This record gives sequence, structure tokens and C-alpha cells, in this order.
Amino acid sequence: MLADATRVKIILALRSAEEMSVNHLADVVDKSPAGVSQHLAKLRLARIVSTRREGTTVFYRLTDEHASELVIDAVKQAEHAIGAAPHHRVEAASA
Repeated sequence: MLADATRVKIILALRSAEEMSVNHLADVVDKSPAGVSQHLAKLRLARIVSTRREGTTVFYRLTDEHASELVIDAVKQAEHAIGAAPHHRVEAASA
């Protein structure tokens, strides 16, 4: 689910907002509403996002904080892999 940059952007956008409509998310991630809708369908099947309907508008939100944490960890790992960020090592306490 996190192999696609658009899905990562969607998750990050939802992390900073309680919920968003498809059109609002499309504006934020700079993609078409149809494309964002397809990505949201995959994220919904993976139970990363959930929905709430208000009239004809569907609002999306992260199901829980775990999806957000996964994206943050994946971004940090990618930064380490390309050398953009130093590795953090936990020193073992001497006994």
C-alpha cells in the first residue's frame, strides 16, 4: 500500500486533517479526483482509511494512528537509505 507516492501523500494529508472529501484530497495531492478515488478504494480495502457519508459527499479519514506511523517510518527509512538523514543508533547500556 505504501509503494505508491500518491497513497503516501493521501495518508499524510489525512494525518494532518481529521477527514477530507475526495475533491479536497485531490487538490492537496495535486491529482485528479478519479485517480485519488481509485487510491482511496485500495486504502479502504486495506482498512487504512474509513468513510463517512454526508449527503452525496464521502469523507475519508485514517482508520487509526498506525497507518500514519507506518508512513512516517517508511519516509525515515527512505531518507536513511539515500543518505539524506543520519542513522540513529541506540547504544547498549553497560551493565
